[in-house]
Amino acid sequence: MADPIHHISDTRPVIRQLDDGAINRIAAGEVVERPASAVKELVENALDAGATRIEVAYADGGKTLIRVTDDGCGMTPEDLPLALSRHATSKTSGGDLLNILSFGFRGEALPSLGAVGRLRIQSRARGFDAAEITVAGGEIGAVKPAALGRGTIVTLRDLFYATPARLKFMRSDRAEVQAISDVVKRLAMAEPSVGFVLRDVSGGGEGRVTFRADPEQGELFDALSARLARILGADFTENAVQIDATRDSLRMTGFAALPTYSRGAAVSQYLFVNGRPVRDRMLTGALRAAYHDLLSRDRHAAAALFLTCDPTLVDVNVHPAKSEVRFRDPGQARGLIVSGLRHALAEHGHRAASTVAHAALGAFRPEPQGARIYQMDRPGPAARATAYRAQVPGFADLQSAYSARIDAPEEVPRGTSGADPDAPLGAARAQLHENYIVAQTADGMVIVDAHAAHERLVYEKLKTQMAERGVASQALLIPEIVDLPDTDRDRLLDAAAELEKLGLVIEAFGGGAVAVRETPALLGQVDARALLRDVLDELTDQGSADTIRDRMDAILSRVACHGSVRTGRRLSAPEMNALLREMEATPHSGQCNHGRPTYVKLSLADIERLFGRT
Repeated sequence: MADPIHHISDTRPVIRQLDDGAINRIAAGEVVERPASAVKELVENALDAGATRIEVAYADGGKTLIRVTDDGCGMTPEDLPLALSRHATSKTSGGDLLNILSFGFRGEALPSLGAVGRLRIQSRARGFDAAEITVAGGEIGAVKPAALGRGTIVTLRDLFYATPARLKFMRSDRAEVQAISDVVKRLAMAEPSVGFVLRDVSGGGEGRVTFRADPEQGELFDALSARLARILGADFTENAVQIDATRDSLRMTGFAALPTYSRGAAVSQYLFVNGRPVRDRMLTGALRAAYHDLLSRDRHAAAALFLTCDPTLVDVNVHPAKSEVRFRDPGQARGLIVSGLRHALAEHGHRAASTVAHAALGAFRPEPQGARIYQMDRPGPAARATAYRAQVPGFADLQSAYSARIDAPEEVPRGTSGADPDAPLGAARAQLHENYIVAQTADGMVIVDAHAAHERLVYEKLKTQMAERGVASQALLIPEIVDLPDTDRDRLLDAAAELEKLGLVIEAFGGGAVAVRETPALLGQVDARALLRDVLDELTDQGSADTIRDRMDAILSRVACHGSVRTGRRLSAPEMNALLREMEATPHSGQCNHGRPTYVKLSLADIERLFGRT
């Protein structure tokens, strides 16, 4: 009697050769997980065919219809049956699987789709007649003549009808449409020079266009910026910095948003390797590390980053869906992302996202309008002049314990006291509620959170000092011995040189034991065993010991918070202007250590609009 759990049988199992239909259905389970997977494979085929315009139509979330039309090179009538054979492809000879220059290369997509749905391919190559072929549930039909000008049309109906069990795992139409849209948009980012149209034809007829991206013109960054603005919105490109960094044979280009333009989830992180959209834990971890002391833990960076390298340095043949990659030197790729992003963000100094000002303007609400005032009810010129004189700043309300007006001495030449309205953050004019600095700029005003701004300035100074002088370590009176499995011990000892730079000195102590002789002084008294466990987790997950650095940064941030200007302290005019000038010269001063903005900049036009003067 067979055990239903362990599949133990009294009879000897017989090895059988599966038929092609079963093989294709099994392969479809890996390649085609949902309608979005089918769209991805078909659009990638169109891109590999050199298409300049691609239209994707779907019905009922792609469950009943997916149709991809392109103007690529097309296929001949003789190519069509071969295209439906497993592992038949025009993109590689199979001799060198490390030198892949195309999106597809496995030759599994079309036969897998034909095994689980009803597939029809219509195509025409230049100099040949148009032809079509159909396949349903793995049964391939004959090649027939077709009416088609150029390119290819692939129509997939009733996805998973041949494997009904898979239909139970489909999500709602709305969720599937969202997944299809995400796939198309990622591929549109990878190919700015190609036009994309996404159309919902669920109701029949022409349907409605849900996404359109016309081909972009111009150089690399111009075309990419225009495409990202179309997909991610103008706010993203307005608040993103251009990235162009190189390390050895790797190059990273793209755009990364300012820390103050962050999201509540990692929904705006797009990573590409040699033009291929990927979802790679190592790369997303590196992106997180690049922003680790600029964002709070519940905020996520927004970025579109493109890594390019020799195809032989990265393996894209890791998973049938080709969404994962493996670098020959993952540390090099991770280091490029972290250092490239940090340098690019630092070059933009105190800059903060424009959306901060938009949010501030949105928070303002005009007082409810009273009854309409007619001309004869308005005060005369003399009455208005008297009222204006009475409203001149300097009255008791501005001399209270909560605010102070700043008047620079007239005999001091402009700019010598740091009060320069032409500077990016302007000249200080007042302090409100013993914390907020109001500064006048050439074209508007700036409101600065003095405590948050000074906190960031102190933090950056402390980090610079630590980088220049190194990490001080404290020797343990009695080294702490930690027993570890051999693999964990070897991993730690391999990283011993890197750990020593961070103030953690370890050495082998026989067997699987490690002796901890010195720990970072900044951490104070630490549990060496727990610290090593955290470091091991980081080494296993990311390949680098960022845990110690993150801990020290957190302590520096805490020290900076306690050592910065406290809310409630009245600042003099030179102190406020000195703070503004230091912010302008310090990288990342646009946000505090917790990722919140340190200042809000309002243009004069925005202020006038608030008061109805435009």
